[in-house]
Amino acid sequence: MKLIFATNNQHKVDEIRHNIGDRFELLTLKEAGINIDIPEPHDTIEANASEKSKVIYEMTKTDCFSEDTGLEVAALNGEPGVKSARYAGEGRSSDDNITKLLSNLEGVGDRSARFKTVISIIIDGKEHLFEGICNGKIINERKGAGGFGYDPVFVPDGTDKAFGEMTLAEKDQYSHRAKATQKLVTFLNNLQKG
Repeated sequence: MKLIFATNNQHKVDEIRHNIGDRFELLTLKEAGINIDIPEPHDTIEANASEKSKVIYEMTKTDCFSEDTGLEVAALNGEPGVKSARYAGEGRSSDDNITKLLSNLEGVGDRSARFKTVISIIIDGKEHLFEGICNGKIINERKGAGGFGYDPVFVPDGTDKAFGEMTLAEKDQYSHRAKATQKLVTFLNNLQKG
């Protein structure tokens, strides 16, 4: 089964490929010969995930999926949320985003936060959504050089290691993206059996 993954983010491709294995053929936008940056104009993670998969399905009429992920910090009323990738501006600098986040949380006692991933897949023109959530907290300083985005300052519940200090296999035990991808894989496996 061939699927286009509607993203230009190689880190996300690596994580999803790691979870899906070789059971399905995954094409990135680049591998599918599509060179566009899909807008994320909506104010929910679900709507942005849908937008990306619908744009690619309309263009290609090929089964495809996308994902959108946001970091939601309780003390910041859910910020950065849908603006996670562009929190510090359009430059999409993870380092700047983390600096802004830590600055906004200075002196704040409640550091609880969660990562939320929504995957939207369109098969034969019909959309299905899968959600993965990872609860945790924001720490005061960056730890580790692994992962991407906010990983160096996010510690998931159940461990004292930041995502930035974990291998991909370790991160999978907690990861929001891994949880959503597992639901996607189960769905695809059932589809193939049917």
